[in-house]
Amino acid sequence: MILLLCFMPNSPRFLLSRGKEDEALQSLCWLRGKDTDYAREYEQIKDSVRKQSRRVSCAEIKDPFIYKPILIAVVMRFLQQLSGVTCVLVYLQPIFKKTAVILKPEYDAALVGLVRLFSVAIAAVSMDKAGRKILLFVSAGVMLASNLTMGLYIHFVPSSQNGTITNRTLASSASPPAESINYITLIPLLATMFFIMGYAMGWGPITWLLMSEILPLKARGVASGLCVVVSWLTAFTLTQFFLRVVEAFGLEVPFLFFAVICAGNVLFTGCCVPETKGRSLEQIEAFFRTGRRSFMR
Repeated sequence: MILLLCFMPNSPRFLLSRGKEDEALQSLCWLRGKDTDYAREYEQIKDSVRKQSRRVSCAEIKDPFIYKPILIAVVMRFLQQLSGVTCVLVYLQPIFKKTAVILKPEYDAALVGLVRLFSVAIAAVSMDKAGRKILLFVSAGVMLASNLTMGLYIHFVPSSQNGTITNRTLASSASPPAESINYITLIPLLATMFFIMGYAMGWGPITWLLMSEILPLKARGVASGLCVVVSWLTAFTLTQFFLRVVEAFGLEVPFLFFAVICAGNVLFTGCCVPETKGRSLEQIEAFFRTGRRSFMR
């Protein structure tokens, strides 16, 4: 990463904040291409950098232009973690031991990691073509179906088939009894793979991207820090209580809870998240300032 950063160009906004206007114009020209109307965007960026240099006041926080995008970004980070991705990744091998899949748990974990890698690559290619919201919808829908499948499988399949041991935590290292191969035990592996695929295609990378796009320029530093704090406090709390809930109520309860959260993700995306594909930061900021959707067209 250190070596690659040596080739990282400075952004036009950073150069303008340092008073290097000529270098900023050259950087924007290189980024957008000489055949684009980069001069107009340069003036917009120059104006926003000038506004950004002033700190946001307590009175301005009450302005919908400030608090709405911050609230959207914070809730997205909160819902992202509540969907269960951190718990699934942290306790991946114990979950597979608990559900007695055919392959060894460490092999299953490696397969899930491979699926995650390819899914992120798909999201990177399709994000600017399909749009942010459509990928968020697809992502939440896939995660919902996967969590629901996992919860119902654990609830209805007899413990002799899925390896569930009553009143035992996931931390147990005991292996399920040897028995003939039952292909129904592939369901937990497939459900987990689709869950990670759905997460990596949308609610994983896009929530970070949208956070950088919709937050108001003058409050971006503090607001970004707030989003990260909320995200990892939620992840910490969820992983701390995950084992206790499993021990008290069974493994299916957390997955059914995650499914409900994913349904909420679909509703939140439809009602609150703006489409930012192909929009400059200035257009997005103008949308929140005026509420006019013409800025987003």
